Amino acid sequence: MNQDVYHIPALLSQSLEALDVQPQGIYIDATLGGGGHSRAIVERLEGSGHLYSIDQDSDAIARAEASEHFTPVHGNFRWLENYCDYFGITGRVDGILADLGVSSHHFDDASRGFSFRADGPLDMRMNPQARRTAAGLVATADADTLTQIFKSYGELKQARRLAAAIVAERQTSPVDTTGRLVAIASRFINPAREKKELAQVFQALRIAVNGEMEALEAFLLQCVDVLRPGGRLAVITYHSLEDRMVKNFMRSGRLDGELEKDLFGRTSSPLKPLGPKAIVPDDDEVARNPRSRSAKLRVCVKFPENS
Repeated sequence: MNQDVYHIPALLSQSLEALDVQPQGIYIDATLGGGGHSRAIVERLEGSGHLYSIDQDSDAIARAEASEHFTPVHGNFRWLENYCDYFGITGRVDGILADLGVSSHHFDDASRGFSFRADGPLDMRMNPQARRTAAGLVATADADTLTQIFKSYGELKQARRLAAAIVAERQTSPVDTTGRLVAIASRFINPAREKKELAQVFQALRIAVNGEMEALEAFLLQCVDVLRPGGRLAVITYHSLEDRMVKNFMRSGRLDGELEKDLFGRTSSPLKPLGPKAIVPDDDEVARNPRSRSAKLRVCVKFPENS
């Protein structure tokens, strides 16, 4: 793998330990991004060991280079099983890692529209070839739809008022830049929590534009079939919506977290969480990489462990 890392990976050592990377193993990095996690995994592989790294962003794929132990895959991790079938590794994967955070490169590039810190086009597409941008969404969605987006994905108390303001403002001029969105949103946020609440506004639109929650649902449900018995799944989340879904899935193998019971009332799950709590970065890591502050790593193993 030949790639310059332009993103500091969160919980790197903890992720490698969680995956228990073996030199001859088969691994999937479902979110290549800046390549930090992938590079560290590849460095531990030898012989027949191989890593397949997926990313829908053509920029990330362009920076990656296939090698003896590494294959980049341009696509969305929602099609995980399709890729594994193509490479003939379904049911043989030793570990899957997904870091659900947005790359630092995306935040720092104003032209991608992910950050409220610099003015730029209101884009927010993870896949630059995708049709719908955030500007397109706020230009066409009705007030009820925008309210639901801000309420569900941003957990904003002023969701309805913000949605109504956007619909009103777009009648006079397009809401098509990050600066214009910030100017509107700033009227409905607590000045003492300005950065946090603006981040929630942008998070909500980003999730909606990229269909992130739907993609995560599809990805998680395919992991059980893709992993070998004893294989591990490690997922790093950054907000409560993702973390709740991942926690439920690792507990029960279901997105709603409900444990299935047999005729005798015994509960069963294809997965077993490793550790009672999510793993979070320590103070030193947060000092080095402030964007890791909200990261949570959860890990599980597919039953049976010895098969």
